[in-house]
Amino acid sequence: MLAQQLVNGFAIGFVYILVSVGLTMVYGVLKLLHFAHGVIYMVGAFAAMIGIMYLHLPFLVALIFAMVVSAILGMAIERFAYRPLRGGHPITTLISGVGVAIFLENLFQVIFSSDTQPFPETGTTNTIYHLSQSVSLTNYKFYIILAGVIGLGLLFAFLKFTKMGLAIQAVAQDMRAASLMGVNSNRVVSVTFMLGSALAAAAGVLVALNYNSLFPSMGSIPGLKAFCVVVLGGLGSIGGTIIGGLILGLVETMSDGYLSGMVIDKDAIAFVILIFILLIKPSGLFGKKVEKV
Repeated sequence: MLAQQLVNGFAIGFVYILVSVGLTMVYGVLKLLHFAHGVIYMVGAFAAMIGIMYLHLPFLVALIFAMVVSAILGMAIERFAYRPLRGGHPITTLISGVGVAIFLENLFQVIFSSDTQPFPETGTTNTIYHLSQSVSLTNYKFYIILAGVIGLGLLFAFLKFTKMGLAIQAVAQDMRAASLMGVNSNRVVSVTFMLGSALAAAAGVLVALNYNSLFPSMGSIPGLKAFCVVVLGGLGSIGGTIIGGLILGLVETMSDGYLSGMVIDKDAIAFVILIFILLIKPSGLFGKKVEKV
């Protein structure tokens, strides 16, 4: 049972990683808590549904289509909801993000209704593969892990070996100094939102496929947990976000497997453990300690 819960935990953990990496990148560049990020996760799932049902795209093409749609949406949110408020009070940008999330969620409820809908047929079935007598893995969960590994690998290669990746790192260190050195900070911020939104969309599509369901409010809880992962790993730390996502995924599956008879929900147990860790290390596992002046 322990080995099975570890496998399940890694699959859920990679979902949280895909959603959370965008959040931690946005915070690293803008020091902004992007509260509209969870709704992009939902938009990605619905975009894939539209691609499969109405455009008759193969699943892989529909996944790429959903990532492109969400990337464009992420850049639009940054351009029209965050950029005009840049330099203002952080609460104003936070409220703007919350407003965008509420608007988009209600818009999708009007268009698609608030009912849970099945994910369209993709031509593949959810097949169970037995790794041993007591450990099994479905191909859908394998797709989640594979997408997480490939996505992170491409992201690290982009940040390390491209000019735009180096520019993102420079802006994250000091936006004003990077601008004085000729870096187009607006373009860097836009690309950061694009990358984070595309990864969140991939997570939304794969989760909708795995659970065969999607609904307009499906991004609320994953978005909230993504914030917890970012805080747990350390604000602005991509490596910390990866570790934090795996920790949260394992905690959820372990509590679900070994504490299923308790009244407390597994989500509540995960957040209690998160609070306990933050009481010990408020800056997160890999966050930098900031001295108040």
